[in-house]
Amino acid sequence: MPAGIVLALIALSGASILVGVGQIDIAAVLAGRADPDSLRLLLVSRIPRTFAIILSGMAIAVAAVIMQMLFRNRFIEPTTSGTVEAASLGLVVVAILAPGLPILAKMITAASVALVATFLFLRLVERIPARSSLLVPLAGLMLGGVIQAVTVFLALRFDLLQSVATWTNGDFSGVLRGRYELLWVGFALAAAAYFIADRFTVAGMGESFATNLGLDHRRIVATGLVIVSLVTSASVVTVGTVPFLGLIVANLGSLLMGDNLRRTLPWIAVCGAVFLLACDLAGRLIRYPYEIPVGTVVGVLGSAIFLMLLLRREARLG
Repeated sequence: MPAGIVLALIALSGASILVGVGQIDIAAVLAGRADPDSLRLLLVSRIPRTFAIILSGMAIAVAAVIMQMLFRNRFIEPTTSGTVEAASLGLVVVAILAPGLPILAKMITAASVALVATFLFLRLVERIPARSSLLVPLAGLMLGGVIQAVTVFLALRFDLLQSVATWTNGDFSGVLRGRYELLWVGFALAAAAYFIADRFTVAGMGESFATNLGLDHRRIVATGLVIVSLVTSASVVTVGTVPFLGLIVANLGSLLMGDNLRRTLPWIAVCGAVFLLACDLAGRLIRYPYEIPVGTVVGVLGSAIFLMLLLRREARLG
């Protein structure tokens, strides 16, 4: 892994801890002379927020690259396949039917709905002629739009629009100690994906190729989609939706290091954390002391890069 990426992760993590309206004297903290308020701000807010950004960035990037490999399309990730919208729908259903469920149960429910939607998208992709690289993400965006319309309708009917707005726009400003630990589940799943990365690589070469090597292609695909659904749901439940992050980072990793997931997955995960840290810092500094949600910052950058990738691919094919 390039040393520059690791140094960038360390530097941006330090900046994330230091930047904010409340001032923290790091020298005093290290010397053990920090006042109680500064120490509480550091331990309850700044450090948990930084951990949440790193964990989210890593897990979302890994989930995206798994989807791209399994669907064999560079423009697929949870926000371009209906997975994120389905997770939000699952949370709305839980809020209507069983609002008192523990947060882990809410995540599992959201993941179940997301998994169903992702398998539906997989079946939809199989019916697209020649599996056009441009039609596949557009079909995913349309599916996501339909699911989001159902979500908004239910939210409007049961007075949950404010909650939906929280789930559909990534924001780390409310992250505190005790409110982000679910992201460790997503990180653990992303780490588990590394140990079966070779199988995802083989599955990405097609069902016939995987079967000839003695692998159960359907089981590998199902495992990958379960990981993607759980990671997506953990992120949506905790910090909301961060659009296009995985699309950018996964494409960058593939461009620079190829498609061998065993080699590229750690690098892609760190790049996801670095990119999300940089976007979060930008959102905190552009209108300081006010804050722009990181989902908005990533969405603006990500949509522009997404369009560039689409147009570049279309020009190459033309």
